[in-house]
Amino acid sequence: MVSANMSESVSVGRHAHFPAPSLTVFIALQALDIFTTLLGLQLGAREGSLFLGRLMRAGPLAALLIAKIIAVLLVAMALRFKRPRVVVFLNYWLAAVVSWNLIVILMSQLSAHPRH
Repeated sequence: MVSANMSESVSVGRHAHFPAPSLTVFIALQALDIFTTLLGLQLGAREGSLFLGRLMRAGPLAALLIAKIIAVLLVAMALRFKRPRVVVFLNYWLAAVVSWNLIVILMSQLSAHPRH
């Protein structure tokens, strides 16, 4: 079951309800990750992921697009094999990554413009 609304839930047997996977949230977070990563790199931050750091040799945009293709393949496989929790996990993970990127951007701006 795929939903555009994270407030819906999926019954997982005798356990509590689990948030439904959301492809809309997944796509939005992928776009935000690309944007915040490119902005952070432009402001002087470095890529924290060893995997992406090595891919960056091909260029930042190329590396991010390769990573996003891998993420889309993971989601497609998760949905194909009826593993909606993987999509939900990826959404939470991406939300954390985007949040981290925003913190790095904020910190770089605060350190670039210290208060007197």
